[in-house]
Amino acid sequence: MLRETFNEDAELYDRARPGYPRALIEDLARTASLDPGSRVLEVAPGTGRLTVPLAELGCRVTAVELGDAMAAVARRQLGMFPDVDVQVAEFERWPLPREPFDLVVCATAFHWLDPAVRVEKAADALAPGGHLAVVTTEHVAGGNSTTDFFNRAQACYERWDPATPPGLRLQEASEIPTDTAEFERCPRFGNVTVTRYAQDITYTADQYIDVLLTYSGHRALDSTLREGLLTCIRELIETHYDGRVTKRHLHELITAPRVEA
Repeated sequence: MLRETFNEDAELYDRARPGYPRALIEDLARTASLDPGSRVLEVAPGTGRLTVPLAELGCRVTAVELGDAMAAVARRQLGMFPDVDVQVAEFERWPLPREPFDLVVCATAFHWLDPAVRVEKAADALAPGGHLAVVTTEHVAGGNSTTDFFNRAQACYERWDPATPPGLRLQEASEIPTDTAEFERCPRFGNVTVTRYAQDITYTADQYIDVLLTYSGHRALDSTLREGLLTCIRELIETHYDGRVTKRHLHELITAPRVEA
């Protein structure tokens, strides 16, 4: 399964993947009324990119991660926080504890969960008044050199990745739709709110290649095609962009309160 490819190189994932904007963390804490001791269930924490700031707030976090290697890195990153428990399990099959949570959160991984289970199980895990929070991440147009670089990079993808649609272009953040229908359909959740955050990150050629190697589609490519693609992109960055490119990330924080049964 593609969602299991992230576990193949957890150290690379931890090194290459960015964290989340401070404003997003602050808004999440405010919306969910997080205090020291708040009970948080984090689904698919990876290596702990969101878990660490939650732990720094003093939350008691149970993090359920599918990949054992990812969980091992997360435990190392969170070793100073005794109130964080990282468990290796598939969320869809993980038995919920009897004590409900104040927050269930999933960052940049909700789309990997079973749609038939994910929202209802989150509701089952929450106390009335608790919140479900989902963070999504998209690569969008903007940032120094990002759009021009992405347009040029498509020639590399069209040559080396057979699944690449021709003429693919980055969208502006304003063109990216927000899909909250799944949360709004569930009568166990109240008013859904969405807040957006832009984050520009500059990468060297080596750092950008590392990021690409954390994406499931790139990891799933035939090794010869993958090497050709990455070589093509590296040469593009080093030849036309002085060895650095800036990538713009669009993060959405989607939250909904659990209503009384």
